[in-house]
Amino acid sequence: MKTASSVVAEILQVLLEEAKEGMSTNDLDRKAEELIKKKGAVSAFKGYSGFPKVLCASVNEEIVHGIPDDRVLKSGDIVGLDFGVHIDGWYGDSAVTVPIGKISPEASKLIKITEESLYKGIEAAVPGNRLGDIGFAVQNHAESNGYGVVRDFVGHGIGRALHEDPQVPNYGKKGTGMLLEPGMVLAIEPMITAGSYKVKVLKNNWTAVTTDGSLAAHFEHTIAVTEKGPVILSDRAKL
Repeated sequence: MKTASSVVAEILQVLLEEAKEGMSTNDLDRKAEELIKKKGAVSAFKGYSGFPKVLCASVNEEIVHGIPDDRVLKSGDIVGLDFGVHIDGWYGDSAVTVPIGKISPEASKLIKITEESLYKGIEAAVPGNRLGDIGFAVQNHAESNGYGVVRDFVGHGIGRALHEDPQVPNYGKKGTGMLLEPGMVLAIEPMITAGSYKVKVLKNNWTAVTTDGSLAAHFEHTIAVTEKGPVILSDRAKL
């Protein structure tokens, strides 16, 4: 799983560097597909329940599952890039929200707090804690900064399949839920909004957007629970 997650990290790093004003989300998807082939990996997303692309690209008020198209990114946009592959039957999954050009201070803060919320959740992923401790850590950080925490979509176990049990909510109560044990691998993925946490799904049956049109950000890592603490398998900082 570390191999698959490392490939995800490498490709996401390229995509976030290439995501610039004037590019379309389709351009990013094509680049991702090209890199998947070079790495000898297989897309985790393309064909999953009929999803048509290798990359989810969610712009501004889109929370998750944005389908890449010919829409051109412009300065001030923020775009969530969610990406996964499998290699030899093992999956990796990660997401990052990228600023395009000069973004507003409000958008910048949303991105910052969402990423911090992810790391708060990861810090709680230690043996002896429970799933609720992860959700509480994410929710507490996001809501204490005035943001909404999406309920309709959650993190998940990951391994031989992209989505495995257990579900990993980004909200919860300390000391509740499944006991965390060494060897578990989880995809923790806060989806945080600048307004209401309520969502609606567009007519394409995939793209989830905020009901109030507020901005949304999304970060995700595949992590392993170990006796020495959480290990980030999709860590771009270690490339």
